[in-house]
Amino acid sequence: MSPHPRARPDPAVALLDLYDTALPHVYGYLLARVRDPALAEDLTAETFLAAVAAARAPAAAPPSVPWLIGVARHKLADHWRRAARDHLRVAAATREGPGVEDPWEVCLDALLARDTLARLAPHHQAALTLRYLDGLPVPEVAACLGRTVHATEALLVRARAAFRRTYPEGGQP
Repeated sequence: MSPHPRARPDPAVALLDLYDTALPHVYGYLLARVRDPALAEDLTAETFLAAVAAARAPAAAPPSVPWLIGVARHKLADHWRRAARDHLRVAAATREGPGVEDPWEVCLDALLARDTLARLAPHHQAALTLRYLDGLPVPEVAACLGRTVHATEALLVRARAAFRRTYPEGGQP
C-alpha cells in the first residue's frame, strides 16, 4: 500500500526532535519570571501545545529554541492578562502627571526586586518584566499585552510607581 500522493508529513513532528533540547530552556525562561514551579510547568505545557498548532499552520517557521521562547513569552503574557482580569479589584496605581521625568536609573538588589515584582498586580508584573527583564522596546511590549503604545507607556509609568512604592526603603525587607 503506497501513501496518498497528497499526504505530507506532519510538520509538528519536528518539535519532537527539538523537545528534549528545548524543554529546559523554555521551562527555565518561564520559571525565572513566575517563580512558581507548578505555574511554570503549566505554562511550558501550554507553550508546547501552542507550538504544535503554530507548526502546523501554513508557511510556519521551522521550530527552534528561540522560536519556542517567543511562544512562551506570548503564553506568559496571556497568563498575566488572565490574572489581571481575575484581579480587577486591584485599585489603579496613582498616576504621575505628564512630563514627569523617570529615568529609573536605580541600582536594585536583584532578589529583593524579584520579590517586589511578585507582589505587584499581574498587569504591572507583565509590563515591567517584558520591558526591563526581557528588554523589549515599548512597541513590542504593547503588542505582547494587546495594548496600544500610548496605553503601554502609561501602564509602565503606573507600574514603575507601584514598584517604587512596594520596594522596601533602603533595600531592607
